[in-house]
Amino acid sequence: MPEPIFEPVAFSDIAGWHADDHAAAMAAFRISAERMAERPYTTKRIGAESVLLAVVAARALELDEGALADGNACRDFFETWFVPHRLRLERTSPRPGWDFDGFVTGYFEPEIEASRECSSEFPVPIFRRPPDLVEFPDSERPVGMPADFFFARRTADGLTEYHDRAAIENGALDGLGLELFWCRNRIELFFVQIQGSARLRLLDGSTQRISYDGKTGHPFTAIGRLLVERGELDADTVSMQKIRSWLETHPDEAPRLMQQNRSYIFFRTVDHPRPVLGPVAAAGVPLTAMRSLAVDHRLHTFGTPVFVETRNPLPNHRAPFASLMIAQDTGSAIVGPARGDLFIGSGDHAGEIAGSIKHPARFIVLLPKAASG
Repeated sequence: MPEPIFEPVAFSDIAGWHADDHAAAMAAFRISAERMAERPYTTKRIGAESVLLAVVAARALELDEGALADGNACRDFFETWFVPHRLRLERTSPRPGWDFDGFVTGYFEPEIEASRECSSEFPVPIFRRPPDLVEFPDSERPVGMPADFFFARRTADGLTEYHDRAAIENGALDGLGLELFWCRNRIELFFVQIQGSARLRLLDGSTQRISYDGKTGHPFTAIGRLLVERGELDADTVSMQKIRSWLETHPDEAPRLMQQNRSYIFFRTVDHPRPVLGPVAAAGVPLTAMRSLAVDHRLHTFGTPVFVETRNPLPNHRAPFASLMIAQDTGSAIVGPARGDLFIGSGDHAGEIAGSIKHPARFIVLLPKAASG
């Protein structure tokens, strides 16, 4: 993986900075600020110093309603308390488009029908986190455990690799009482797991939010890439919608293909603090559409503002994307310093946009001023 390089830049040199809606960015930042007021995040390897970030976050919580509604005042706040740093990937020589050396995809919160009871219509379980699934630090890695595993199964003999998708779908967790809800089919659940959350429409007319609560630890495998390698889909036009269509039209092959993504996600129910917002994500805060960014949490500190620019427009947009985002989530496929996932929103329309985002991008990380010297 190329080593990241942070280059200080001026706000005036950031294309799109002055045109952005800084009041919207501030609203998202203050959601993380409320979390940091209770407990600062952990500083990550190349991320902002969490204690200093919490100091700036506390200042943001002191802003009055007039300042919060004033985009210029919010922009002044970010310019006063942060120094922007262009995140570059070290390369031996420039290449075409090298200035957009990062990459973004999109994700969303699916809405699906579900049941509290198993039935012929809803036969597929949505599992809660098993009690023997544990997360461990690298310092406690068992001998022989792959370096990219950070979840394992705790047994009387120590930690071992957890059951993978194929084993679970073949009954490894049956009879343990781990079923939260039941959905219609494995394809539907597969895409809920990729997104990491969902809004469930239950048969009694109520709704329930579910959110990520751990995984088996196996590396994420993109089945879209496998379909491209097999010649089933075209690399230039592959999208979530086309992957799903392929699975639905190939019912005999779909289970085996999905099982090649050995990673399996578990969920918990969420009493949502702000139902109008998106799901509560890995950083412990609800997501804001078009302002929340999923990052590699092994590298970046949650709560950090990151200005993201894409080389080309997003689907249904006329101009390239250029907005200040807040690092509030992570994901199995989000690996590397210049890799991000844009939270688009909830529901099918958001899913149509999110599923077609695979854009070269550049990242400008805002570091607290005290941390920049």
